[in-house]
Amino acid sequence: MRQFLTDHGHGGGAVLTKRKLMLGGAGLACSACLPWQARSSAMEGADLADAFSLDDLARRTFNYFWELADARTGLVPDRWPTPSFASIAAVGFALTAYPYGVMRGWVTRAEARERTLTTMRFFATAPQGTAASGMAGHNGFFYHFLDMQSGTRFGTCELSTIDTALLVAGVLFAGQYFDHDEPQETEIRALADAIYARVDWQWALGSASFMSMGWHPESGFIASQWDIYNEAMILHMLALGSPTHAVDPALWGRLTGRFAAAWGRHWGEDYIHFPAMLAHQYSHVWIDFRGIQDAFIRARGIDYFENSRRATIAQRNYAITNAGAWTGYGPDIWGWNACDGPGDFAANIGGRRREFFSYSARGPGDRDDGTITPSAAGGSIAFAPELASRALRTMHDRYGRVIYGQYGFFDSFNPTLADASGIALRHGRIEPGLCWVDGDYLGLDQGPIISMIANGRDDFVWRHMRANPHIRRGLAAAGFGGGWLG
Repeated sequence: MRQFLTDHGHGGGAVLTKRKLMLGGAGLACSACLPWQARSSAMEGADLADAFSLDDLARRTFNYFWELADARTGLVPDRWPTPSFASIAAVGFALTAYPYGVMRGWVTRAEARERTLTTMRFFATAPQGTAASGMAGHNGFFYHFLDMQSGTRFGTCELSTIDTALLVAGVLFAGQYFDHDEPQETEIRALADAIYARVDWQWALGSASFMSMGWHPESGFIASQWDIYNEAMILHMLALGSPTHAVDPALWGRLTGRFAAAWGRHWGEDYIHFPAMLAHQYSHVWIDFRGIQDAFIRARGIDYFENSRRATIAQRNYAITNAGAWTGYGPDIWGWNACDGPGDFAANIGGRRREFFSYSARGPGDRDDGTITPSAAGGSIAFAPELASRALRTMHDRYGRVIYGQYGFFDSFNPTLADASGIALRHGRIEPGLCWVDGDYLGLDQGPIISMIANGRDDFVWRHMRANPHIRRGLAAAGFGGGWLG
């Protein structure tokens, strides 16, 4: 069983300490120069030589959640086809994807409503308590992984604060979307508010300066805290906006006081750096950061959306530089995130010793082993639509016969590792002469792909969540203003 926070955590401290927005080379039209209203339909002008490819990717990715969710509980497997426990974060992404499927005509509103209600009822009634087994969570939080059959804690995994936040964000989105005056949708809204109101964010903070990453009934709170810039912005907005257990707004000031340490120039871009793209993507699935600013980002003259756009471009620039001389890297093949890898071993390839990793958070200059994950570009498609869509299309065109399947892109691939001689893999397989490719799809990486396609095309998630009173309250408590906050 993997070390849950180390091997399967998120980026953060949890793992390791209408037009062309961007044209390669000299041509650059910066999205920061556009008002947030103008940027809202940036995907519309993305240079998609084959729009079908993006639509096909969205549909296949949607089907991961629609076809694999358990009919009794709504639980979604962490990965597939490898037999797996459920990921509560993947459930949050599923709840976000279902309404988009309605909008695209892939499922009916009634079908999505029924699936959503099943999921909400499960989480509203799942057992909570301090017992080490037989519980789904405690104090409103849920365990990172739940058994697909029993719906209770899997193994000895941690009660996860960030994964609960990703779940709750999906829950609130569902409550915001299903707004009709009819019994099932009324119940969805009531359950969404109840699930959120039960989460005791103050408990997870305790007397510490920052929120703990998790808790074990056997040993208490995990020592690691959410104390740097990473994917936990959504966690903090939910904690600040809680109608029942809100944390002190001073927490956000303490946290952003540490963002400065990560600010600087990286691969040609000035931004708050974090290696894995998930730190720049997850919170943006549900919160539209365009044109709104807190004190820290206002002082830098940008917004957090622009910060993520620059992070996307920096990843591409890193691939173009390719200081590690990895095979395949270039202007249209790039992207690093937390993802599967071939295994933990070293191999001599082309006369050079290469070190490889299994599941890990990867980023420019950080545990880079030649493994690329399409989720990095896919989850950034709202930030840099032309660059991201072109990367996805190029990956599909060059490697698609092995890396693209039933549910879209397999989690990751590695063109450097194209010879299976003498190598014992932990994951996936090697297509001789082409690449190593993972054998699984991961729900945590599927979610941002479809969600950010939805946001990039017509603000789908953002325009619903901009009206959510809890999100607005959390942003206000953190000092955000301007833009759509009025």
